[in-house]
Formats: sequence, structure tokens, C-alpha cells
Amino acid sequence: MKLLILHGPNMNLFGVRSSKKGDNVTLDKINRHIRKFIRHKNIEIKIMQTHSESKAIGYLHRNRKTFDGLILTPGPWQYSGYILRDTLDLIDLKTVIVMLEENKSKNLFSDYKIVMNENIFSSYEQALLEYVSK
Repeated sequence: MKLLILHGPNMNLFGVRSSKKGDNVTLDKINRHIRKFIRHKNIEIKIMQTHSESKAIGYLHRNRKTFDGLILTPGPWQYSGYILRDTLDLIDLKTVIVMLEENKSKNLFSDYKIVMNENIFSSYEQALLEYVSK
């Protein structure tokens, strides 16, 4: 099983967001947790983070047959990522969305499998288990 984990805009500053809540969670800690969690689970991952929707789309276009699934943390793309949404529909890649907070307005990815837990590490674990158990 080969998965792409795509962190959207501002995830590189997750530590700033989490420190406001009294946590000390950074994107690096999240990625290390993911790598540790999949150890011995027959999953290969590629992790990337970008602020650019066009870079994300270009990568998905070029690698649409490389991956068995996608775990996406869209951040603000959940409200504005129309082109990304269209791309996901076109390439027909099983996608699980990790949300950071409840939607305040229409979420473009609401018909995909969504995971959102109080603990960000648990959210990624739950998303990864969607692929392990299938």
C-alpha cells in the first residue's frame, strides 16, 4: 500500500497554532508520529506540504497512478480548493480528509471520509487505519 500524505497551507506553522492551545505539536512531530505508526503495517508513504494549490495539483497529476490513497489536510482549501476538488474527482484516488477544526462554512470535501479528533495524532492514525483495515 502506497499513500500520499498532503499537508495543505500553513501546516508548516502548526506549532504556532498548537502553542496557542498550550500544546507543543509541530508538523515535524506529526510526520514522525505518522512514520512510527505505520512501521510494520505494510504501508509506504510520501509526505509533502505546500501552500500552493497548483503545486499540489501538478504533483497529483504526475503521480495519479503511483499511490493507492491520499490523506489530505486541506486547511483553507476546504473552502476555496475548487480546482483541487475537481482534480480529486478526476483521478479517482481514495481520499481521507483530516480536519483541524469544525467547518465554519461549506466544506468542499464534505462528501469524502473525514476524520477530526481532539488529538491531531489520533486523527492521522484513524485516517491511516482506513487503508490498513481494507
